[in-house]
Amino acid sequence: MNHEDPLELPIDGVLDLHTFRPQDIAALLGDYLEACWEKEIYTVRIVHGKGIGTLRELVRAQLKKNPLVTDFHLAGEGSGGWGATIAQLRPRD
Repeated sequence: MNHEDPLELPIDGVLDLHTFRPQDIAALLGDYLEACWEKEIYTVRIVHGKGIGTLRELVRAQLKKNPLVTDFHLAGEGSGGWGATIAQLRPRD
């Protein structure tokens, strides 16, 4: 598969960023949140890993700018702890 080909992701409310390049994450995250919103999935778990926090901060910066996001916080221990972020999306009208 050519790395330029679009990748089909399941729209199930969980986005694991481990396999993506950091420079692709901003666009990917925005598209994924919009796809969840269109499917009326309003709670989204974004797995960014624990690491040194660079990816976590990138995700947080994108969530702050996204008009669909009403709130976000680190996941609880059963959902990835500080290796994942939970985003709440505004409901559709």
